Amino acid sequence: MKIFSVALLCVSALALAAPRVSGIDDSDAETNARISALDVAGAFSNEGFKIRDGHWAGPLKPKEKAQLMTVNLYAGNQYYFVLGTEQDAHIVLAVYDETGKKVSTDTWSDGNKFATSVAPAASGPHYISVRLADGEPATFCLLYTYK
Repeated sequence: MKIFSVALLCVSALALAAPRVSGIDDSDAETNARISALDVAGAFSNEGFKIRDGHWAGPLKPKEKAQLMTVNLYAGNQYYFVLGTEQDAHIVLAVYDETGKKVSTDTWSDGNKFATSVAPAASGPHYISVRLADGEPATFCLLYTYK
């Protein structure tokens, strides 16, 4: 029975980290948050960045633990992680390497739009942390660009 509980926990964690395909079961709030994120990502695409297929979306509540998403990043590439919400919010967005060291730089925000850049020194798994610091609950959409 213990093995089943551990396996279920692992499957649940993987389901939370899997990017959602746009248009499938998105709420209006998630759609509006994605529009905000794509608005910022579009500016990066004008600079030669490609927008990665898929996105993460969901609710954020103030003072709850950060939501973590896992991605594989490659040394030599530059990335922008872009997050949008439906309304203005106080989001904390950061990227960490596999050892837990913060690697994001040049964090930017403007009301309901957020971005942080990453140029990883080593290839491998990285973790994106998204947290609502305070204020009203918000729905977020996170995507990323690369070149």
